[in-house]
Amino acid sequence: MIGRIPVLDIRPQIDGGRRPAKAVVGETFDVSATVFREGPDAVGANVVLRNPAGRCGPWTPMAERMPGTDRWSAEVTPDIEGRWTYTVEAWSDPIATWRHHATIKIPAGIDTELVLTEGAALHERAASDVPKSDGRESVLAAVDALRNGVLPAATRLAAALSPEVTAVLARYPLRELLTVSRPMPLVVERRRALYGSWYELFPRSEGATTGPDGALVSGTLRTAAERLPAVAAMGFDVVYLPPVHPIGTAFRKGPNNALSAGPDDVGSPWAIGSAIGGHDALHPDLGTFEDFDHFVRTARDLRMEVALDFALQCSPDHPWVVQHPQWFHHRADGSIAYAENPPKKYQDIYPLAFDRDFRGLVRETLRLLRFWMAKGVRIFRVDNPHTKPVVFWEKVLADIGRTDPDVLFLAEAFTRPAMLHTLAQVGFHQSYTYFTWRNTKQELTDYLTELSGDSAAFLRPNFFVNTPDILHAYLQEGGRPAFEVRAVLAATLSPTWGVYAGYELCESTPLRRGSEEYLDSEKYQLRPRDWEAAAREGRTIAPLITALNRIRRRHPALQQLRSLRFHHVDNDAVIAYSKRAGQGASADTVLTVVNLDPHHTQEATVSLDMPELGLGRHDSFPVRDELTGDTYHWGRDNYVRLAPGRTPAPAHVLSLRPSSPIGGSPN
Repeated sequence: MIGRIPVLDIRPQIDGGRRPAKAVVGETFDVSATVFREGPDAVGANVVLRNPAGRCGPWTPMAERMPGTDRWSAEVTPDIEGRWTYTVEAWSDPIATWRHHATIKIPAGIDTELVLTEGAALHERAASDVPKSDGRESVLAAVDALRNGVLPAATRLAAALSPEVTAVLARYPLRELLTVSRPMPLVVERRRALYGSWYELFPRSEGATTGPDGALVSGTLRTAAERLPAVAAMGFDVVYLPPVHPIGTAFRKGPNNALSAGPDDVGSPWAIGSAIGGHDALHPDLGTFEDFDHFVRTARDLRMEVALDFALQCSPDHPWVVQHPQWFHHRADGSIAYAENPPKKYQDIYPLAFDRDFRGLVRETLRLLRFWMAKGVRIFRVDNPHTKPVVFWEKVLADIGRTDPDVLFLAEAFTRPAMLHTLAQVGFHQSYTYFTWRNTKQELTDYLTELSGDSAAFLRPNFFVNTPDILHAYLQEGGRPAFEVRAVLAATLSPTWGVYAGYELCESTPLRRGSEEYLDSEKYQLRPRDWEAAAREGRTIAPLITALNRIRRRHPALQQLRSLRFHHVDNDAVIAYSKRAGQGASADTVLTVVNLDPHHTQEATVSLDMPELGLGRHDSFPVRDELTGDTYHWGRDNYVRLAPGRTPAPAHVLSLRPSSPIGGSPN
């Protein structure tokens, strides 16, 4: 039902308000609505946040950002975790209406005394709602002036229009015909839900050694823990482990996904389960639960969190196959259907069937998640969530969220937009995205404009530059500069980004031409790496990754998503964009310019949208390249020249203080 003053199309609004919008503690975002009324009289609007305890937060006035559109908005910032609501209030604004009429009629000598008398009455009414300690006397002084027939009419009007009175009435407006929207839900989560740097490693490869027979021997969680100081030194916040469970032997895959495996082949960690156990067991080659606890403690001492892969699927040897046969698809010949994504076949993996014992699978999933939560895991990367019913995840995530709202879930959902979006709406805190396949300037601009727009209220991207399954042609063909470009893009475009071990070594050999799979993929075999030799020989971009993560921690702007703005560049091989956090003197603004061409030097003119940077059209301002330490003076139009292999990267990551321009510029 439309109220007396219509309040329509409130945003953010997820699924008609049936699901909560998302934010993290300290994240600023826009609440907007269409507000209008009949006739020419003025209206006003504000946002009211109500915190998890039910108390109203600050009363935030809204403004019509583009006059004539009836679209009002205000920025709000929740400050604690929990379930909030936000409400839009709209009203008829009689004083704003009076001001408009008065500034026209009084200079023209039309109904002068009547207009001034009406103004005095309105301001007297408004003063009754203003605290004595917060400007009531200034409003009452305006009332006295409006009624003082000795003073010139212009002087009486000026008293009511003074900046002091205007500021007081902005805080305490006179509101008539008040209309209050229904509350919209908002869930506010911990900052790691939005911001972080992830590093994926296979524990079995870290510390793998050559045995007496020449075969590689698996590393353990203890040897993997020895790698953690180096990961932390690169600035990563989250270390992500593929499944650590026993691996089946039936139909085990060999190197490069070969259909047959030798006696020493380790198989895919995603083929979960053997006679030793299933999802609540550790692979014996990795050690014991004491070793797992040591790994988690070591990460925590280095100020990192452990994320664990959660893959709801089984090898043919998983105990569930015997204990719960109803949890699997049975084919016409009585065999259990293995996983397929034609033309790919995964004979070593059985997917689950959810419709014969839905409640049983929900119960078991919750048990498993809580088992690992008790081991110190507070982040789960969920494998292929889009192959399970959405309602299943809705129930599971809601149950965990009620008792442990700090536990986060990343959806590995390389899938259709509708499924990706719906998984985010029902509770996944982050999602993999199509970033890997967005490489041109137009692709990146279009996609990031989408991600930082309305969908940012529920979908948080995690920009992995590579995964054990995905080695994009851009990386295969672009050499080291391509790896540098994609690292800069991921780290500065998205608040959360990640790398899979080996990225810093620019590993780029595909299984075959036209394939996105790695040759000698770590999914199917041990891949020990000589990190020290790579550093000595300069075969690593770890220094760049370290610098990017340091810059991200130093600049709150890069920890945001919704403030992303693109700027015009006259060369399609060069992209420029900015992010901003805060306002005024305390604003933090970072401007990134990247050469997307890994093969050639590119020159361009970057034309900045100055208002988006908080600057005037002709301002000149200092910028500092956070990658090199160099400083420049920039204005509206700026020449850049970026070369592949430029030390330390083919990009500028520029910090500036837009509230402190150094003066006019002829540009």
